[in-house]
Amino acid sequence: MESDPEPDVFDPFRQFFSLERDVLVLSIAMFAFSLGFQMTSRYVPEYMSVLGASALVIGLFGTVGNVISAVYPYPGGALSDRIGSRLSLTLFGAVSSLGFAVWLVAPNLGTITVGGVVLEPWIWIFVGLFLAQGWKSFGLGATFAIVKQSVPPSRLARGFASTEVFRRTAFLIGPLVAAGVLYAFTDFTAGFQYVLAIAVVFGVVATAAQHRLYEAEADSIGKEFEGIAQIRSDLAELPPELRPLLVGDTLVRFANGMVYVFFVIVVVQFLEVGLTVGTVSLSPAVFFGVLLAIEMVVALVSMPPAAKLAERVGLKPIVGAGFAVYAVFPILLISAPDSALVVALLFAFSGLRFAGLPAHKALIVGPAERDTGGRVSGAYYLLRNTIVIPSAALGGAIYGGFSIPFTAIGYAGSPTVAFGIASAVGIVGTGYFLAFGKEFEPYA
Repeated sequence: MESDPEPDVFDPFRQFFSLERDVLVLSIAMFAFSLGFQMTSRYVPEYMSVLGASALVIGLFGTVGNVISAVYPYPGGALSDRIGSRLSLTLFGAVSSLGFAVWLVAPNLGTITVGGVVLEPWIWIFVGLFLAQGWKSFGLGATFAIVKQSVPPSRLARGFASTEVFRRTAFLIGPLVAAGVLYAFTDFTAGFQYVLAIAVVFGVVATAAQHRLYEAEADSIGKEFEGIAQIRSDLAELPPELRPLLVGDTLVRFANGMVYVFFVIVVVQFLEVGLTVGTVSLSPAVFFGVLLAIEMVVALVSMPPAAKLAERVGLKPIVGAGFAVYAVFPILLISAPDSALVVALLFAFSGLRFAGLPAHKALIVGPAERDTGGRVSGAYYLLRNTIVIPSAALGGAIYGGFSIPFTAIGYAGSPTVAFGIASAVGIVGTGYFLAFGKEFEPYA
């Protein structure tokens, strides 16, 4: 009897040039936009800080990003219905490229006054965010559905590991490119503007390539979207096995969302940790790019064996371990000494949270019926991301402090308290999942 095909980590690279043309084009575009976004987005909070934004404003930036992640996919699908996949892909790519360009010119726009309201340069970062995340809104549900239909149930975690490794290679390269560019400049703002310029070029080239090469005659993505009624139906029909996972995952992601945008600020301003090797000295901003690369190397190396291990011990323990890393990392980072080695080891440890990601995705889509993987995953992420929306604003208020207008009520703010609360919430979410989470039957 023939054994089931077993996807492995190198499948995306070995099969890259044998992919169908449309899938190949979309893969290249996904890589290009992921590269551009990873080069820029993790540094944007520091960019905003240099432009005069407070911790609360930076937290609001993270919350706006959460809003976009929650609400963009469904309108994106509806637009695809109306104008077709090829034009919608081109539009999303152009909009994302424009977003990078707005971030690029933000410092040069200066402070302006509109109707008596003074607008600081960082306001344009919010405008750019609504644009830059445009391309990211496409394809999440389709990716889940394709893996669900192509991989045997007992190999789902390996299937997701294969696709994640390909996509997250851009997550590794992007921060290294940013670090290399920033190393050449003593002024962070000037260096980061060059990083943004490179992201604009990637976006424009990828948009032009996908518009020219993508052939959508046989494409059916988005043609069955039925509006709000479908959203309500999909949410109501989530498999009951997913509810403990959804509760635990939401708490863990809420905790991470409270402090995620402040990681770069903690490294650059709070710990002020750089790296000196011989005659080479890396500033904290440059070192942060190296830390992100270390994190992603560990992620890429750990995902395939973790996915294989899930076939022996089950999905639940692997997902729980990933949640635990998410939970404890904030308190470990904020408590770290200003030692480059210690901080590097912490970011390597943080990379292990991605080891549970393929198993997590398998646990989401596994209980779904064969032809509903995209809808189930879309509804799951819509609900989770909607609940997580206020996390960054709350974290920003605790991190930097706040005052209630026209009252004497206020709070001075504390990075340590913000990161400590985040870890506490994450630990609660992890414990809930471990106590009540359900195993996917083929892995039991």
